[in-house]
Amino acid sequence: MTQPEHDVLKAAQDHLWLHFTRHSAYEQSEIPTIVRGEGSYIYDIHGKRYLDGLAGLFVVQVGHGRQELAEAAAKQAQELAFFPLWSYAHPKAAELAERLAAQTPGELNRVFFTTGGGEAVETAWKLAKQYYKLVGKPLKHKVISRQIAYHGTPQGALSITGIPAFKQMFEPLVPGSVRVPNTNHYRADEITGVPGMTPEEYGIWAADRVARAIEMEGPDTVAAVFAEPVQNAGGCFPPPPGYFQRLREICDEYDVLLVSDEVICAFGRLGTMFGGQKFDYVPDIITCAKGLTSGYSPIGAMIAHERLFEPFKDGDTMFAHGYTFGGHPVSAAVAIANLDIFEREDLLGHVTRNEPLFRQTLDDLRDLPIVGDVRGSGYFWGIELVKDKATKQTFDAAESERLLRGFLSKALFDAGLYCRADDRGDPVIQLAPPLIAGPQEFEEIGSILRGVLTEAWARI
Repeated sequence: MTQPEHDVLKAAQDHLWLHFTRHSAYEQSEIPTIVRGEGSYIYDIHGKRYLDGLAGLFVVQVGHGRQELAEAAAKQAQELAFFPLWSYAHPKAAELAERLAAQTPGELNRVFFTTGGGEAVETAWKLAKQYYKLVGKPLKHKVISRQIAYHGTPQGALSITGIPAFKQMFEPLVPGSVRVPNTNHYRADEITGVPGMTPEEYGIWAADRVARAIEMEGPDTVAAVFAEPVQNAGGCFPPPPGYFQRLREICDEYDVLLVSDEVICAFGRLGTMFGGQKFDYVPDIITCAKGLTSGYSPIGAMIAHERLFEPFKDGDTMFAHGYTFGGHPVSAAVAIANLDIFEREDLLGHVTRNEPLFRQTLDDLRDLPIVGDVRGSGYFWGIELVKDKATKQTFDAAESERLLRGFLSKALFDAGLYCRADDRGDPVIQLAPPLIAGPQEFEEIGSILRGVLTEAWARI
């Protein structure tokens, strides 16, 4: 190890506070340190190569090392490195807003820029509250979201998040958030108490729980429903057929805004520019971030239906909300260059054409006794791990701890695959490679997973 490498590792050990990380795990070992990326691969400080099976964090859509994105950032920084959107505009934010509005479904034409996804969710909730006050329905402030769903870490977004363990240390949080069942059809028998529901039946049942929650809270008090096209936490829950159509009907019936949280699902992750387009629904608000720049610079956005902007057009009304770095000129320039790559390389078509092969690669693992379910959409998949396939028996907390943190996470990484082993719901492995990935990368993912999961079962 060279002295510079040693210095970097020591600085990380002594001074870096990692996110969502148990630092005790590195008391006797160095912190994995990634220094370079190229295409669908990343390299650590020792030169070892790994397949990036999570696109960083569902982010690096166009792959690592794209020189033109770096050049777009440098060019913009030289021209105008920074200016806020507080009562002023700059060309790149205006151009990006126009481009996004042209690609959204329906009349989602107003783009409010943030620096990340949690801030976009926070913005959406604040807009919903103020909008209803301005149109004469001041009691409408509550939000409904789904169990185990993750919507971000700011106080409002965390309140909407449905993962109790992530929230308890920060309570009391923002009041007014209500939870309903998610769309995990694999566990439908347990969730509903009704055995044998088809996906379609379960989808309608789950959507109708939203209507029941609105009625229980009082329709005059509920402002919005937040739902991801494919729910991330818990392991990639796709919507059953008809779910979002029924949800749209319910929101219209009770005058509740449907917020599509597409921080992960937008920008090609499902093979469409926006996640709702994959499942044929038009929300009132889209929240997005991650893939908009493929991670080359931070940006997020809340995109709202034109009617939600109407009350802000007149008099002294304003949305008293904003972020210093929202719509940053450099990030906006990178986003535009990133979307240029999407069009030039037909990444949406690439994902759509390759989705069946990716799914088949993961479905082939179903012969392993530890694999209970494979689910997802596009380039966004989860593999649920079980103790007993016949009964769908899951692992208890201690077993999950030993399986995921004690073995799987490190074993997969050591085998050359960076992905996520997660137990925010039942234990799952999540995969979301860069959108440029194809058959060769799928084969490598399948091979590594088979070897490591076979060893995991032998240890059990």
